[in-house]
Amino acid sequence: MIDHRPALIEQARILLQAAASSPGPVRSPCVSVCRMDAASGLCEGCLRTIGEIAGWADMATDDRLAVWQQIARRAQAPGSSSAPQPGGDAT
Repeated sequence: MIDHRPALIEQARILLQAAASSPGPVRSPCVSVCRMDAASGLCEGCLRTIGEIAGWADMATDDRLAVWQQIARRAQAPGSSSAPQPGGDAT
């Protein structure tokens, strides 16, 4: 299985920097690997919760950026590709 964590971390960094200077549309973190991990409750591809995935289309820009921040934290969690962070369900 491909490890999408480095790309997700880089995308989060780029989006969060860009949003600070010029707010605009926030792209979806979906990498077309739509498979939920039963243990963590996160998508194995994009590291979002089912609530984050389901609510994405209706989220405001700030909420989408908050999801990207959570994805970056989850991706950087030591020893786990899909470890949820406390308070991490940003729906």
